[in-house]
Amino acid sequence: MANTETALKEAMATIDGAIGVALVDYTSGMALGTMGGGKQLDLNVAAAGNTDVVRAKLRTMEMLGLQDDIEDILITLGSQYHLIRLLKARGGNGLFLYMALDTKRANLAMARHQLRKIEAGLEV
Repeated sequence: MANTETALKEAMATIDGAIGVALVDYTSGMALGTMGGGKQLDLNVAAAGNTDVVRAKLRTMEMLGLQDDIEDILITLGSQYHLIRLLKARGGNGLFLYMALDTKRANLAMARHQLRKIEAGLEV
């Protein structure tokens, strides 16, 4: 089992094109841990903004009567992918992993696969 810092370091090291990653509590909108980012990407602002995205999608699913779980939410920009992975592993209720990737260097399928692996080993 990996703690938050170890899991975020693993994400940055093993996922090609990683710009930044955060573990976010979508009940509060707070980042519980961040790695990467910088001037080009404020991960605390991204955590709060993507909390709104997750909440909106959960509300929409509820209104539609969809009895399913969100695995990933993908937002594609011209130069970046933003990937939101809701955690289902031990104690992960109300949490998501957020990752920004450079589209020129990232393999989206592999990034999703790696995030699933990291989630499975994350102890929160």
